[in-house]
Amino acid sequence: MNDAKKLVAKVFGEIAEALETGVFGNRAKVGITLLGSEHGVEEILRGAEAAAKANPDLEVVLIGPKVDSSLRHFAAETEKAQHELMEQLLISGEIHSAVTMHYNFPIGVSTVGKVVTPGRGREMFLATTTGTSATDRVEAMVKNAIYGIACAKAAGLASPTVGILNVDAARTVERSLQKLSANGYTINFSQSVRADGGSVMRGNDLLVGAPDVMVTDTLTGNVLMKVFSAYTSGGDYESLGYGYGPGVGEGYDRIIHILSRASGSPVVSGAIRYAADMAKGGLLSVVEAEFAAANAAGLRDLFKKEAQPVVEVEEDVVCPPAKVATEEIAGIDILDLETAAKAVWKAGIFASTGMGCTGPVILVATDDLDKAQEVLIKAGYISA
Repeated sequence: MNDAKKLVAKVFGEIAEALETGVFGNRAKVGITLLGSEHGVEEILRGAEAAAKANPDLEVVLIGPKVDSSLRHFAAETEKAQHELMEQLLISGEIHSAVTMHYNFPIGVSTVGKVVTPGRGREMFLATTTGTSATDRVEAMVKNAIYGIACAKAAGLASPTVGILNVDAARTVERSLQKLSANGYTINFSQSVRADGGSVMRGNDLLVGAPDVMVTDTLTGNVLMKVFSAYTSGGDYESLGYGYGPGVGEGYDRIIHILSRASGSPVVSGAIRYAADMAKGGLLSVVEAEFAAANAAGLRDLFKKEAQPVVEVEEDVVCPPAKVATEEIAGIDILDLETAAKAVWKAGIFASTGMGCTGPVILVATDDLDKAQEVLIKAGYISA
């Protein structure tokens, strides 16, 4: 009878965990797309098989062209097709998280990378490494801090330490985070390893991994990620760490991790394990809870602009009916992205905004691409 009660308790415990995280029986299913690497499909496959072999508590699912592997496989012949299939598998629950390359996130979503620092061999979260959390620099970095805290908590750190890298606006970001902390959003500020301490971090703190979460702007984070991943290999092969991490944002409803096209099989394997940890740790629920706490502490009020006289420069523009938008128009400054999209809407064309590997993009349907480009060229947002 006691054994039966234990079994029932175990089953109900697993059901409760599945409801919370989407992972049943502590076994995460992680999809990995095969196409897009500068090192070829075989390099990605090596990383996938290494992750599966070393981690019996996860199932690695391949998405892409047919390969010789015992891993479960879903066929797709192009990068676009594999991303569409990957999203379908995530929505259906066939996989719990995914790892891919060259994926566009909407504005408001950016990725939290994870590295092993060379000074002390500590793991450190880099918040953030791709994407754009907000068009305002300070707001973006404050949100990056929340994204990093969420990932660290999903990875099992109950009270991760947070440092702000000494880049432009670091002090303003520090003051904003201190306000949130004073208003009830708990932040465990780290201290620099330098003698004068403080939560604004120097290069030395990067090397030793002083904080659990290092907050920076995305472009700096992207450079740091590349350096930490490839400093032993000469630069063209990323061999260390866990990749550029999951896209995180308030209300974002899937776990998609990013690799570089230069990522080698060790990083592929690490990224798959990181993706599994985020699924098992209930990242989406953690993000929801962190934003609920941050918003209760006045997050939105931090970035309200003082009222200015309203000057109507053009009529309100309504977004046309949604269409499947897969064509990218790049080359638009981040500060102009929203007004550029409205210029396209004004021409009767549906458009959405996103962030690609090379910067901001406007996404339109294939049959609207030429006309949308003409509109943006005429308005001066892009060059002919």
